[in-house]
Amino acid sequence: MPRGGPSGGDGGNGGSVVLVADSALRDLTQVRHHPHVTAESGHGGEGSNRTGAQADDVIVPVPVGTQVFDEDGVLICDLAAPGVRAVIAHGGRGGAGNRRFRSAVRQAPRTAELGGLGEEITLELHLKLLADAALLGFPNIGKSSLLRRISNAKPKVADYPFTTIEPVLGVVDLAVDRQITVMDVPGLLEGAAEGHGLGLDFLAHLERARLLLHVVDAGLPVEESCRGFVAIHNELSKYQEDLSHRPRVVVLNRVDLRGDRTADQLRDELAEALMALGDVPALRDVLRDEETGRPVIAVVSCVTGEGVDGLVSLLARVVPEAPEQPEAEFDLPQYLVYRPGRTGGGPLRVLRDEIGVRIVGAPIEEAVLKLDDAGAEAALADYIAERRLTPLLVRAGARNGIIVRMGGREIPFRV
Repeated sequence: MPRGGPSGGDGGNGGSVVLVADSALRDLTQVRHHPHVTAESGHGGEGSNRTGAQADDVIVPVPVGTQVFDEDGVLICDLAAPGVRAVIAHGGRGGAGNRRFRSAVRQAPRTAELGGLGEEITLELHLKLLADAALLGFPNIGKSSLLRRISNAKPKVADYPFTTIEPVLGVVDLAVDRQITVMDVPGLLEGAAEGHGLGLDFLAHLERARLLLHVVDAGLPVEESCRGFVAIHNELSKYQEDLSHRPRVVVLNRVDLRGDRTADQLRDELAEALMALGDVPALRDVLRDEETGRPVIAVVSCVTGEGVDGLVSLLARVVPEAPEQPEAEFDLPQYLVYRPGRTGGGPLRVLRDEIGVRIVGAPIEEAVLKLDDAGAEAALADYIAERRLTPLLVRAGARNGIIVRMGGREIPFRV
């Protein structure tokens, strides 16, 4: 202001990018279709000491159960509860207006600070589905058909292995005011814990299922069914010991292929064969009948619908109404905040004045003190590139050949 001194207000902060766990979402389709997210810049300061408006944050809703990894595969945060937030890229700090540089000996400064750049980060999102129960078993034993029968899900069904190539969630109505979610996971092969048949991807989705429904094919010899039952348990144990201790119910599917035997006979044959295995780890967490001590086995046919209502009634009894969270999750914070780290320590400031452009701040001062004269120019140029300062310098008016001052040294600017 002529004869009034500096009156430039500070710039507003830029918006941040925030992930929020939304219980209404079931997959990461929205993020897949819009993988690049950019928040707006803050508004510049104005005269009469008016501060620029701060930009709004960009909210990205993701399903509950989303895990966020950085480029090195390090887990940043786990959005394991509805409403949990993670600030994964912070907006840049607004620059100081020229009024900030007024002092008793400098009444009319012509210096202003450029706002800082927002953080830029590449992330990988993984979704581990949350379900009350999960169907597991070998490929092509009718798991998808069973999910169609008991829930509102419409997974692809065909007479060949690996029809299901990604997990499918279905909602099962147990009562007027009670529902549970059941997940169909692609079939597992022996060696799944070593990655065979995309086993690691499939096993990961079982981690957050509270109950496992182990589906067995009634069309196979009972001895083969028992061997398969033990083999899949071993894969669960190799992948994650806790997963092998998850409560389990045996579901004998395709009983329409039973021939002359009744459903009760098939149930008894499988129960006796499983009991004959002895005290093996595979049977340790299978639910037992309180009176007989035999494994609980639900006998169903997805073709005729036989036993489906009984399976739904069984789920209503064995799936508790209130999830029992692990003790560590009782103190789950309402907001998870992640600040991507930057190399080099504290903040830097880019200033523009009547002489040119200069960079100030403790990190650059420390860096300059460590340099000898011979390699100073190259080292400082590398420092500018590493800290992503080139865009700020360009905004401040730097062009090829312009001298940039840093910590008592001067180097020619190169774009």
